Amino acid sequence: MIDGIYILANDVVYDQLVALLNSIEANAGREIPICIIPYNEQLDKVKAEIASRDNVTLFEDSDSIAYWDNFATQVWQNHSRAQKTWRKWGLPELYRLPMHRKLCGLDGSFDKFIYFDADTLLMGPIDYIYEKLDKYDWVTNDFQYKSELKYIFDGPPELIQQVFDQEKLHSHIFCAGWFATKKDIFSKATLANLLDKLQVSEADVMALGGPDQSLFNYMVLKSGISYYNFAFHDCEHATGNHWRSQFDVVDNILYDQGRRLTYLHYMSITSPHFTQLCAGEDIDIPYRDIFLHYRYLNSPEQRPKSFRRQSPLMRLQKTTTSFFNRKVNNIKLNYRNFKDKMTK
Repeated sequence: MIDGIYILANDVVYDQLVALLNSIEANAGREIPICIIPYNEQLDKVKAEIASRDNVTLFEDSDSIAYWDNFATQVWQNHSRAQKTWRKWGLPELYRLPMHRKLCGLDGSFDKFIYFDADTLLMGPIDYIYEKLDKYDWVTNDFQYKSELKYIFDGPPELIQQVFDQEKLHSHIFCAGWFATKKDIFSKATLANLLDKLQVSEADVMALGGPDQSLFNYMVLKSGISYYNFAFHDCEHATGNHWRSQFDVVDNILYDQGRRLTYLHYMSITSPHFTQLCAGEDIDIPYRDIFLHYRYLNSPEQRPKSFRRQSPLMRLQKTTTSFFNRKVNNIKLNYRNFKDKMTK
């Protein structure tokens, strides 16, 4: 049995990826093999980083990547509400399609694995997660279930009641940025059945802001695989993991009321913030020193010694550029919608 870690990444999240890899090296408690799933072909920096580490590889199963790209495409391309809404928002018809490649881990070489978004940092050993997978098929450790259901499923309430077991619906909600499961947990027959239900009518339950997260939650709930969330079933001992929480810092490790975190998740903080910070700009990121510690753990000489604030002129230029880009995108969207109406 091989335990492993998967991370979805490309060069855009390079600084976050390096910080995460270093935090795993420092805090996992043992060497764990890691495989990087490519978000796209923009991988020059990622490949160079992989070459410098003995326990890190690149996921190169093109058939698996194509399968999950196609699976997600069939789900969302035939989802009329998603297509209408994304078009209204000025988004592509397959919004965030590569995010679904997280599921490539189901076809990989690790028998049990933990998936990490690149914008996370490992804070402590994770053997207890792998051990829990001896009893359960899907394991999480977050408080997503305390958030509003609309972030996972925002379809018509009557359809949500019809599609899901209401007793499980509350307890089985999770964030798709960090989870653990096992190889081949869904059979081909199960996947075909899920896809059929989604294409017929059930896709309309899913939330459109985070399509991969909504789809993964649907798959876990509808397939009936066994599920465990440390933050739900053992909430007295679970810790927070979101950057908005107030944690104590001790020797570059975060603690929640004396309990060591398993991981910190920088969800919703965009990649340019980290890139700019590592380029020496004075960017305000929560637990900034913690991030910089792990980002430059193996190359402290490269860590910025000081940080410069953007000049008022530079900030004005960026604001102006952003404003005009939004205006141009709105014009393009309105033109596209006008064309669609004329051709109907």
